[in-house]
Amino acid sequence: MIPWLSSEPGDVAFPPTDSALPEPNGLLAVGGLLSPERLLAAYRRGIFPWYEEGQPILWWTPDPRAVLFPDELKISRSLAKTLRNGRFLVSVDRDFCRVTEGCAAPRREAGTWITPQMAQAYQRMHELGFAHSVETWHEGELVGGLYGMAIGRVFFGESMFSLRRDASKVALVHLVARLSRMGVGLIDCQLPTPHLTRLGSRPIPRREFEALLDDLCPQDPRTTAWAEVPATPQLPGDCPVGA
Repeated sequence: MIPWLSSEPGDVAFPPTDSALPEPNGLLAVGGLLSPERLLAAYRRGIFPWYEEGQPILWWTPDPRAVLFPDELKISRSLAKTLRNGRFLVSVDRDFCRVTEGCAAPRREAGTWITPQMAQAYQRMHELGFAHSVETWHEGELVGGLYGMAIGRVFFGESMFSLRRDASKVALVHLVARLSRMGVGLIDCQLPTPHLTRLGSRPIPRREFEALLDDLCPQDPRTTAWAEVPATPQLPGDCPVGA
């Protein structure tokens, strides 16, 4: 039986992660609230919510876990060319709401999992300084971006979108450059995808992932490296991540 979580505001307990189901991979618990306290407790343990409209909140901790180590980012020749030509302007935390809207737009192959409830929860986390966005612009139009949670020296990626070729990849390159300057050691990609694998993500065992969280995520979630780097726009051609 999958345990149901309490909806009491102060209750943020989760069952042991090794009790998660092998199929579907990583399903740990159902229910609860998307409160800031619950979300922070979840991410610090490598647990994240993922469900569709009409479903209860589902909490996951898959094994293995897809991660990207900043120094393992792979930039293809075509992406390096895009970065050099300066076609896109990149900003940080300029329009978090529109980035989540872009990520929530239905995809042809998979629909959407970012429900209004989810979008509202992450907007609140953004207001509290934990959730952040990277935006990619072309001629004043938002054409791509990504968002996720920054806790300690881990960035937990949530979603990305692209309306122009390479727009989300450019956002990721800039994110990695920023995280490298901050000393962040890990980007959580949750589940493997061909897109992220080509960019350098790889699977690691859940136990190894949790050990990294123990080292990189502080007990006090307010401690974060994100604020150490100014959120100023940059031109992709100036990005310190090499080709």
